[in-house]
Amino acid sequence: MTGVHPMIRTPDQRIRVFVSSTLHELADERRAARAAIERMRLAPVMFELGARPHPPRELYRSYLEQSDVFVGIYWESYGWVAPDEDVSGLEDEYNLAPSSMPKLIYIKASEHRDERLKTLIARIQADDHAAYLPFSTSDELQDRIADDLATLLAERFDASQQDAADDADAVPAAALPGRVPVPYTLTIGREEDVRRVRDLLAAGADRLVSLVGPGGIGKSRLAIEVARASADLFRDGVHFVLLEGVLEPGLLLPTIAYSLGVRDAGDVDLEDRIARALDGKRVLIVLDNFEQIVDAAPVLVRLYTAAPLATFLVTSRVVLRIRGEQVYELEGLSTPAETEPATVHRALRSSAVALFVDRAQAVRPDFELTERNAADIVSICRRLEGLPLAIELAAAKSRALNPAAIDQRLQQSLPLLTAASRDLPERHRTMRAAIDWSVGLLPDVRRDMLEDLGVFATRFSLDAVEAVSAGRTWEGQVLDALADLVDASLVKQTDLGGRSTFSLLAIVREYAVGRLEARGEADAMRRAHADFYADLVSRTAPNLRGPLQPEAVRLLGLELSNLRAAVRHLVHTDRLDDAGDYAWNLIVYWWISGFFSEVRLWMLELLEKQHPISTRTRAIAVFFTMWGEMWRRPSDQVIDGLGEASRLFTESGDEDAAAMALAARGSTRMRFPDLDMAAAEADLQAARGALNRLGDWWAEALADVALGLLAMARGAFPESLAHFERASAIGVAEDDTFTRVVAGNNLARLHLLGGDVGAAASEYRTTMQLSAVLHYDEGAQYALEGLSAIAAMQGDAWRAGALAGVATSVRQRVGVFDVDGFAANAQPLAALRESSPEAVAAGERAGAEMSIAEAYAVALPDADVSAQQALAPW
Repeated sequence: MTGVHPMIRTPDQRIRVFVSSTLHELADERRAARAAIERMRLAPVMFELGARPHPPRELYRSYLEQSDVFVGIYWESYGWVAPDEDVSGLEDEYNLAPSSMPKLIYIKASEHRDERLKTLIARIQADDHAAYLPFSTSDELQDRIADDLATLLAERFDASQQDAADDADAVPAAALPGRVPVPYTLTIGREEDVRRVRDLLAAGADRLVSLVGPGGIGKSRLAIEVARASADLFRDGVHFVLLEGVLEPGLLLPTIAYSLGVRDAGDVDLEDRIARALDGKRVLIVLDNFEQIVDAAPVLVRLYTAAPLATFLVTSRVVLRIRGEQVYELEGLSTPAETEPATVHRALRSSAVALFVDRAQAVRPDFELTERNAADIVSICRRLEGLPLAIELAAAKSRALNPAAIDQRLQQSLPLLTAASRDLPERHRTMRAAIDWSVGLLPDVRRDMLEDLGVFATRFSLDAVEAVSAGRTWEGQVLDALADLVDASLVKQTDLGGRSTFSLLAIVREYAVGRLEARGEADAMRRAHADFYADLVSRTAPNLRGPLQPEAVRLLGLELSNLRAAVRHLVHTDRLDDAGDYAWNLIVYWWISGFFSEVRLWMLELLEKQHPISTRTRAIAVFFTMWGEMWRRPSDQVIDGLGEASRLFTESGDEDAAAMALAARGSTRMRFPDLDMAAAEADLQAARGALNRLGDWWAEALADVALGLLAMARGAFPESLAHFERASAIGVAEDDTFTRVVAGNNLARLHLLGGDVGAAASEYRTTMQLSAVLHYDEGAQYALEGLSAIAAMQGDAWRAGALAGVATSVRQRVGVFDVDGFAANAQPLAALRESSPEAVAAGERAGAEMSIAEAYAVALPDADVSAQQALAPW
């Protein structure tokens, strides 16, 4: 009889009641159900997923697996059936509920019920484990649920007393310490990990599986779920050995023996006694928190050698490095990608967001994920990199702070991430304590290295680490020391873009920088960091123009966070001329990646410094501060500033830069409503002539694009076409992807205005594909608008709307500002909206949810596979 009925739990392990219904149709009834469940001091499981489009099935499967009672509330609607699904989320939840789970089904009276819901209700009536009960009002429903739950619990309590008596002799008292713990809260987002680790255990090829990861990643929770899911694989039982308070390697065997019920009488070696107890038994022994006694790892080899049917599952922050070990590295929970819109629909696919919402509802029952707070919750989960403990600690603040306030305070995350729960282990009460626990296990030299690595941002290469090692305590030990930190789950190693990279969790980096500053070593490390990246930039900058451009942009993209950090380090340490050269060397990259506003802030800080700078550095700083303003807020001050930058460049002897500043001034003049054609053309023609004379084909081509736009503004289309074709020809001749995209998008727009839809479509396809190679958002946005216009002209309303929707999202994200009506699809889409408003609107809604990579498939459905692969990380 044991295991048939739900366990009667103490108040801190409350029975969980899963509530299934359509969401909007039965919103009042759901509130009534929650009130009834909480009235009984039970835990409602009501994460709002079940009836939404594309429901994340693995999430509500997890909720069901960890619930004890199923409550279904049905009225008229069967619910939405997602694409590629046969049933609605409503029926899917009922199907996924374990057959033995008690089910309380409440049917609201109606004469207009969906046919498929009628069929489902008929199935329910035939289910022996379901109680079928009618109701009319929300108040009546609340009373019914409370009464029925009370009755159910009373029945289970009586049965559990009898079961306990029946099983008293079957469970040795000594086995109780080794029982698998029951989680206090739902486990979210680990379904695939549970499956994979169970598969490893089922295969039987590995004697020991180590779940490895940093503190707070959820290793212990995963071990519990794996142990529960794998009980059927081990006929002689599963034993859970808590090593939390075991700090001496010599205590490993006594702790295992106690959990197994093996007595240490002193007459036989304890290791032999355990081996005999395990001999011939198919058992799983879970050893939780092994990192503090890792020196005892060889004992495990001797145990599983003597007991070949025994398997060990270990959780540890460090790799054990013993024979027979299979390492399973645990990652953070999934978060929406940076390039995806932070909508509710996207957020619902994220297990990190699901965890935040669940834990926030635990402290504030009325908490909900909405369109208003979705972006903030997504940002929180991204900042915390999907680290479950950090997310739980942040969510706990929802009692006092809204998501926007939490996100703002997470800019300095460690002070916020504290827990009020007194029953948590001390190392999990704050994230700082969790990190201290791991760092405290390191030798001094490895600890020094970890703190020094805090100077890096996001990810870094082995070359970079070696470059900053000079004079450090770990100099000459880079490879071994780095490998040890990887094994200790404090540094993560990944292969990215064909090379090996390393990274720290943001929280670990914050901790490391704090320690580095406390040691007074931060400035020395920042200097070394800036030197390495300044050298990298000077070597890479020439490749930003021409055939090597995509590879150079990809390399710099991998290093972007460190490129930003290096500029800050140069400015912070008053190396202002170096900072100017560094920023100017990257002008092409800043343009492609859209970081001029950020560079502007660094240059403003540089100009505010009371420190001597060269004339050229001042010119660079003035140029970048004006460039950031010319697109958003063109003004006479910007025109004067760019003129001053050109003058300063000339004074410093840099004629090429002076001509670029002059071209920028001419482009700024074009953005005024009362366009001064003559002044704009004079600047641009002078700049183009100088750039041609100096051999700067790249900047010359862009000056031609500006002249083409100027000609278009005055209606001189043949002249405009000549300029765009000339710029495009330069891009093709020099094999410069960026120039081809900028010139090509303008050329395509001109074809479109001239009625040559075929030529425009061909050009836009090319610029879309080239933008994908560069991951150039702005280029893709213009191409998407052009392809949207063509779809509108062809009467394809949904596709036109979808491409317009994603283009609008990109505009908002990257901050593209054009004169009114510049978007190529503005007029064709407006015309189509008159005849097909619903189809256009449906497309726009879909497009607003798309990433550029997803939009690419809509824009160019026949693109080759290699192009699709290039888009994967976009």
